[in-house]
Amino acid sequence: MILPVGLEPPPFFSIVMPTFNRRTLITKAIASVFSQSFKEWELLMVDDGSTDGTFDSISKTILGDARLHYHYATNRGLPLARNIGLMMARGRYITFLDSDDQYLREHLAIRAEYLKQNPDVELLHGGVEVIGNDMVADKHDPSKLIPISECVVGGTFVIRRDLVERLQGFRDIAYGDDADFFERAEQSGASIHKIAAPTYRYYRTEEDSLTAIAEREGLKVLQ
Repeated sequence: MILPVGLEPPPFFSIVMPTFNRRTLITKAIASVFSQSFKEWELLMVDDGSTDGTFDSISKTILGDARLHYHYATNRGLPLARNIGLMMARGRYITFLDSDDQYLREHLAIRAEYLKQNPDVELLHGGVEVIGNDMVADKHDPSKLIPISECVVGGTFVIRRDLVERLQGFRDIAYGDDADFFERAEQSGASIHKIAAPTYRYYRTEEDSLTAIAEREGLKVLQ
């Protein structure tokens, strides 16, 4: 492939980070990306209408590294924020990091090696360390709690670009858009693998997270 002069080759990973009013947490999430031993990435932060000064807290970091990109949108919800990131992404694989979560140092390296050894994989997921409550509301019945170990966690998804295009991103649903994407990937016949290395640190400690709200108040509040 011949690239125009001045155009950088696409990274191996595009990391999509949706955020909403996470000023006090997002800097730790970003730092966990910078700490990765695998360096072929770009980070796409999609601010879904924050009003807490999120941009002010990270502006110097963004301006200091060409791999970081920031997009501000009106508050339209997590699925559409993810889709904006998908449209911005240039990477061969697209992955995610919620702005109140973190990667451990080898997170990207382990997944890059796995994907290089298994190039047929279209969706890789799994490998979670849960901090806090390890039960979440069932997307079919939010009054019922189920273990996270029985769920797919969207933050761990690593999606090959052609699958993103085939499924046309995430559907605009209030809760469980990651589970919906996973189910549609299965139905499409996509090659899906699960990885065990627990290098995605999933924090269940914020009272205003979607899962916490669904547990307390049900889906109608989210809708």
